[in-house]
Amino acid sequence: MTTVEAGSARAQLLALAHDPAFPGPWPHARGALADPAAARAAAVLVLFGVLDGLPADHEAQAEAVAADLDVLLLARAATLRSHAGQVAFPGGRLDPGEGTVAAALREAVEETGLDPAGVEVLGVLPEIPMPGSNHRVTPVLGWWARPTPVGVVDVAESAAVFRVPVADLLDPARRYTSVLHRGGRTWRGPAFVVEADGAERLVWGFTAGILDSLFEHLGWTEPWDAARELEIP
Repeated sequence: MTTVEAGSARAQLLALAHDPAFPGPWPHARGALADPAAARAAAVLVLFGVLDGLPADHEAQAEAVAADLDVLLLARAATLRSHAGQVAFPGGRLDPGEGTVAAALREAVEETGLDPAGVEVLGVLPEIPMPGSNHRVTPVLGWWARPTPVGVVDVAESAAVFRVPVADLLDPARRYTSVLHRGGRTWRGPAFVVEADGAERLVWGFTAGILDSLFEHLGWTEPWDAARELEIP
């Protein structure tokens, strides 16, 4: 990836991190927090960077999205009580007295083994509700200035850790509308199906909502067929 390409993506992400219009009213929450005061605070690290010789299959339309621009994701362990098996950003609850940036970086280290010294924090995005698990989640947007090897640190927490090319996430052929039936209600939201870590991965829910909103606000989204639906078990 050239310096111009990396700088372009980083510059756009930096501007978004300080844009008061983002994300606006959150469209992807499944309902509302029953008791906002009792909701637990959490943080996730939304970390973009460049791949090490593993370019995307799809050529993105946005100039800023080079073939080796990627985002760090993980698959949660199937044994977890909450969001088991789902693809997610590194993250978790804040410890007492801990700030959001510190929590996001700590969780990323604990879950992926990355070196936080190589992460440039671009900004802290507005808090987003997760009614299903009664959390208030703050995304921390980062740029992986000096990437380090990552992998599963604790099998009780993560089943896989992988870096997904952003261009592949933007590929209209990989985009779907997820459909979740729960509690007598039906929820629809964005979803992505990608190949990562030797397996096909479904990205949906909170993580897909963040990515969808980021891509849309950045102008990276490519036209896709929202009528293509995937039922969530």
